[in-house]
Amino acid sequence: MPNSIRTNSQTNTPTNSTQAAFKAGDSVLCPSLSSNPFVLTNDPYGKRKNLTLEFEGSYFYYDGNGFFVRASQNETDDFQPSLYQNTPANQQAVNTLYSGRQLSQRTVIDITEADDKEVIVMSSHDLSDIACDIDGAATVLNDIGALLHLIYSKGITHSQTISMARLTHDAVVTWTSLLQDQSGSIDKTLAMTRYGKEGK
Repeated sequence: MPNSIRTNSQTNTPTNSTQAAFKAGDSVLCPSLSSNPFVLTNDPYGKRKNLTLEFEGSYFYYDGNGFFVRASQNETDDFQPSLYQNTPANQQAVNTLYSGRQLSQRTVIDITEADDKEVIVMSSHDLSDIACDIDGAATVLNDIGALLHLIYSKGITHSQTISMARLTHDAVVTWTSLLQDQSGSIDKTLAMTRYGKEGK
């Protein structure tokens, strides 16, 4: 009977129903490396009696029972099976494992209040972009304030005032465009919430 994976709601990890021998040419699954199947081969260097598979440019070695063999060893010291026959049922189980693994890698930081009725989940990357644009716009506003103070206190000449005003104008146009883009993106998201519906 072929080597198979079983999962359940408690462990959701593969288990062997029976021991089975593997040989070169077998199509196998190795959940610890990938959800995609591999084809076993003999050692490409001809120095080991172990079976091998290639993953991302490296060779991994296994004995005939599917136990992992370290590169520095000739026999396994890890008697947990690493390989499974590539069957539809086993492939589905591995896909389920990888689906759960991807979900578990997502970290959600919840800063909502207990009485919030509606929340938006967004990536920290997008939030960082918004924070950077706000910080940049605040810096420009602070610079404009400093320039106006210099003009008011006659700390710069008339020609310097004209030059600085031109540069300030360009900065204001640029940052206005950036903030409008961010505002438009936020408005699209809010349009899917009760705030967008109330505005209609």
